Amino acid sequence: MTEQGEVVVMDAEDMRRAITRIAHEILERNRGAKDLVVIGIQRRGAPVARRLALALSQIEGVGIPCGSVDITPFRDDIERKPGTLTRSQTDVPFPITGKRVILVDEVIHTGRTVRAAMEAIMQLGRPACIQLATLIDRGHRELPIRPDYVGKNLPTSRSEFVLVELMELEGRDRVVLRKAAPPLP
Repeated sequence: MTEQGEVVVMDAEDMRRAITRIAHEILERNRGAKDLVVIGIQRRGAPVARRLALALSQIEGVGIPCGSVDITPFRDDIERKPGTLTRSQTDVPFPITGKRVILVDEVIHTGRTVRAAMEAIMQLGRPACIQLATLIDRGHRELPIRPDYVGKNLPTSRSEFVLVELMELEGRDRVVLRKAAPPLP
């Protein structure tokens, strides 16, 4: 435990191993990489998705398309005035109709983010299926959504906060459990 009441539950090597294991599970379940695409949920799911797509590509020896989806316009916790538009950061430069979409987020909690992401994906086409991969499953679902692939199950209390730090964003890889949610900026 660190002096700030944090517990490091995964380090960089743990994260690498979890992503590699998830990649093998995906390939086994889907009998290879045919028609697979990977889409990460902005912001932290996108780098994890890129790492997963790279692992899949290295194992299979073929390129796996990877993109990211911005769920902001589909969230149910933001009230908008009718007629207001949100600029989306969605980047899916490949067709998804008929594809096996691996949807990736770094942490699954209530399921609301995943619900919004599925709605966003359905706006892009009609995939053959959507499978969910997450680095951390912390429980506390509010919707009937369950990940297909999990790096680590981490039971938490509602007062705890899980932070996934990524090299691409914070300059280091680790997963930290904090005893209380950080204050809002």
